[in-house]
Parts: sequence; structure tokens; C-alpha cells
Amino acid sequence: MTLPAPVVPLDFHAGAFRALEAAVKTATGPLGLGLIFVYSFLIAFVLPLPSEVVLLAPLELGLPYEAKLALIMLVSGAGKAAGSVFAFAIGQEAKQSGPIIRLLRRSRFDVIAWSERQTVDLARKYGYAGLALALCVPGFPDTLSIYAFAVLEEDYLKFALATFLGSVGRLLFTVAVFGGAAAVI
Repeated sequence: MTLPAPVVPLDFHAGAFRALEAAVKTATGPLGLGLIFVYSFLIAFVLPLPSEVVLLAPLELGLPYEAKLALIMLVSGAGKAAGSVFAFAIGQEAKQSGPIIRLLRRSRFDVIAWSERQTVDLARKYGYAGLALALCVPGFPDTLSIYAFAVLEEDYLKFALATFLGSVGRLLFTVAVFGGAAAVI
């Protein structure tokens, strides 16, 4: 008799993340908008998933295609802005915590060094506009950019606005270049 393989926590989390992604792809009605908001909130600070997936939500609200896309983009941008404020608060605490920074520097993947070379350079050079630009890049993980900027910046409102604009900018870019939902299929 063969015993099933034990469930590894990472496998469980990856499965839960994929289940949430699948739920967004089939989200309908007003509850679907709520799901898009929650998904976008979570990808701002914890989920390693693409934000472009929200463009696949059918919603079925009786709206023209363009209005549906605009609504998805606004709700997703608002969710990511709210999640970024949460990440911002965590980042503000982390920059006060020497042990966290030392732990990150000693980790197998030097997140701090990578961030300083890539995302932090944008923050120092372009400020909040740099954050918005970094978030406009389709397929690039938002979480790292958001945390890197959160450690350097101090204005919650400007941070949330830059995140909102970058998130909507990414979705607009995806629709313009790749034709919307066809881009993530």
C-alpha cells in the first residue's frame, strides 16, 4: 500500500493562491468585483500572482465591454492601493527594525541588494512616479516594488496614489498591447 505524499505547506499555499487566481478568472456579478478587490489587495503585499488575471473576470454585469474593463481596472487599482498602504505600514515598521534588515541581507536571496539595484534606484531617481512606472510593467511582481518603496518613502497618500496609477497603467498597457484578456490566456 502506498501512502500519499505529505502536504508541504508551500504546496498548500501555492494551491490556495492558484485557487484564488482561478476564482478571479470566473468572477461574476457584484461579488466578482469584491473578489477582484480582495485579490488585488492581497497581491500588493503577499501573493506572488499576476495582477493582469483580473482582466479575465467575466463579471456579467450587463455593461458594455469597455465599461466592464474600466470597472475592473478601477476596482483592481483601488484594491492594490489599499493593499499597498498595508504593505507601506509593514515597510515603515521594518525600516525601524535592524534585525529584519540584517535577516534579509543574510538570506539565500539577497533581497535588499537586488532591490537597491533595481527598484530602489527608481525610487531615488523618480520618487513616486518611479513607483508608478515600476508597477506599469506587466508580469513584474508588484510585492517587491511596493516593499522596496515602502522602506524609502513616508507619505501614505502619495504612495497609495502612485500604486493606484501604476496598477491601472499596467492594466491599460496590457489591454493596449496584448488585447486584454487574450494577453493572460
